[in-house]
Amino acid sequence: MTINLNQMSLKELKDLAAQVAKAIASFEERKKKEALTELEDKARDLGYSLADLLSGAGPRKRAPAVPKYANPANRSDTWSGRGRKPRWYQAALDAGKSPGDLLV
Repeated sequence: MTINLNQMSLKELKDLAAQVAKAIASFEERKKKEALTELEDKARDLGYSLADLLSGAGPRKRAPAVPKYANPANRSDTWSGRGRKPRWYQAALDAGKSPGDLLV
């Protein structure tokens, strides 16, 4: 099938582009369904369901962070030591305190 794009109007080209985009999306969906079916069949052959195999595959959950450091000016203002340092923590270090001085 040969299409002479130079002889097509702008409207025809846009229609063709829309049809191509729709065909590509449809193709990708078909391939995903085929892959999913293949994976389900393989899991079933091994004695599992695909849901059983994927149940533990999600991102690992972290335990809530326990406060490790406290602001000397306000002891209810705490930091776990994870993430960006709070300004009060950095100010205390700059003032000559050690991290051990700020422990909860």
